Amino acid sequence: MELQQLAPGLWRWTARHPDAEEDPKPGSPADWPAEVGSVAYAIGDALVLIDPLVPDDLWPQLDELALGRRVLVLTTIGWHRRSRDEVVRRYNASTSRARKNLPSGVIPIPLRGAGETMVWLPDVRTLVPGDRLLGDGEGGVRVCPDSWLRYLKRSIEGPQLRVLLAPLLDLPMERILTSHGEPVLERGRDALARALA
Repeated sequence: MELQQLAPGLWRWTARHPDAEEDPKPGSPADWPAEVGSVAYAIGDALVLIDPLVPDDLWPQLDELALGRRVLVLTTIGWHRRSRDEVVRRYNASTSRARKNLPSGVIPIPLRGAGETMVWLPDVRTLVPGDRLLGDGEGGVRVCPDSWLRYLKRSIEGPQLRVLLAPLLDLPMERILTSHGEPVLERGRDALARALA
């Protein structure tokens, strides 16, 4: 397992999720690829890990990145706790998404009513969503299926989710590092605009 460096201080990796279904029904809550993405971002004296799922052979690389840095673990959505507790133990990491606890170049973007907080990394023009934006298999992104929204306390569907996502078009994003499906590594804003059209 290797970290893929995408920009100075920015890495992504994938790992097989232990709960992935082999042949999920299209559009169902289980309809996602078994390999899921995680992000590491080194900024100043901090290492921010977003939705980390850490296989055993990746720990030495993360140990090296974490050396001499305070480590923060951000979870975009409740389902993505993954290796969070192990990261906290290993690095005495913080799990707070409060702005005062984060480096200035790490901005949480809560999607009120959609059960998710995306992460914006302006210095590297990168958006990190959880489950609301997925790789579309064609180099872009798509909005998650309505079946992924059924558990929310306040029921929303695709059209309402698109309204919540529309302000993201104001961000000068180059990359969208999806957890599910292939990430968008260039022209991210254009990819999002197509998904919301």
